[in-house]
Amino acid sequence: MTSTAEQVDRLAVWESRQATLYRVMPYVGLLVGTLLAASTPAPRGLPLPATLAAAVLAGCWVAWFITVHPRWLARRALMAVYYIGLLTCAAVLVVGSPWYGFFAWIGFLHAFLVLPGRWRFAGVAATGVLVATAQSGGVPSSPAHWLFWSVLVLFNAGAAGVVSWFSAITERQNANRKLLVTELAEANRKLADTARENAGLHAQLLTQAREAGVLDERQRMAREIHDTLAQGLTGIITQLEAAEQTRDRSADWRRHVNNALALARESLTEARRSVRAVRPESLETARLPDALSELGARWSALHGVRADVHTTGAPRPLHPEIEVTLLRAAQEALANVARHAGASRVGLTLSYMADVVTLDVRDDGVGFDVADQPAPRQPDGGYGLTAMRQRVTRVGGELTVESEPGGGTAVSASVPALPGGVR
Repeated sequence: MTSTAEQVDRLAVWESRQATLYRVMPYVGLLVGTLLAASTPAPRGLPLPATLAAAVLAGCWVAWFITVHPRWLARRALMAVYYIGLLTCAAVLVVGSPWYGFFAWIGFLHAFLVLPGRWRFAGVAATGVLVATAQSGGVPSSPAHWLFWSVLVLFNAGAAGVVSWFSAITERQNANRKLLVTELAEANRKLADTARENAGLHAQLLTQAREAGVLDERQRMAREIHDTLAQGLTGIITQLEAAEQTRDRSADWRRHVNNALALARESLTEARRSVRAVRPESLETARLPDALSELGARWSALHGVRADVHTTGAPRPLHPEIEVTLLRAAQEALANVARHAGASRVGLTLSYMADVVTLDVRDDGVGFDVADQPAPRQPDGGYGLTAMRQRVTRVGGELTVESEPGGGTAVSASVPALPGGVR
């Protein structure tokens, strides 16, 4: 599809070529007429020196008004004087030698260049008379010659009038098209400016939200550290309990103990990074889809529940706060599944769209009554869905939860797709 800029450039190129044609053709007509008049003089024409002098005068007239002063084209009164002078020079030359009909033909072109509205048709009619005189071999001198001249005048005037009519319509259409393209380019420019302004404002809001105050920062630290440690300790306890049950099987006991040690180290690292407000390590070393895949695989290995992670759309770097929000939402959703759902399968879908990025977490567990959600702080010490909703809302997103007893649970977090380059 041709862009607006390309359409504007094409119109500009066409107008430039048309202007060049209008400026060059008069000299071409004079040159052709002079060469033919010099090589084949007309029997009843003016002497060659007088004809050449008239040709030089015509060339100077065109050069002064059109070539030397192109800005005069916008001055209607001055251009009317120019066109009358052009027809006068053409009439003298045609009387001097019919070969200058090549120059008189320029009157058709310049009628559209310098005359406004219906005056163009008057100019075309006058030019048709001069061209017919040249075509008939000069000024009529006999009844038969007059008849032939009259037929030529009618033909030239009629043909030129039809062409003038269609040219006027085409000119109006081109003017409307040019205006439309200009307006479209301006609208696109304003739209681009608005998009950039919105992106900047959105980034500014994120920055302001992150630096809102000491109380907000303390709440963030409490939420990050508590949820990170709570999820890690829950996993450690689960692995140690499993190790206690497999004490008589050395290989299984060692595997559960190693898992508990790994969870402890990971939780300690995440807690330290949370205190320093640093991005999670998984996002420092991988893109968000890869970090989610790693999270799903690790969670599945710890809890023995199948976790499928899928990505739709074209992945692209997002603002760090956006990526952290989605990763933390996935961690909290999986932690809720492990604690409450009793599920046998979990699906995580990350969807990149034009303006938003959505994370969907679905399980086939026991479900619950959404209308009877727990209080902001759950009995086990976690923040659960409330903390997840607060985090998503903080970046201008939206969290929805769909569930029913026995029907599993679906958690969807939609956040703005703010690009990673915006700060």
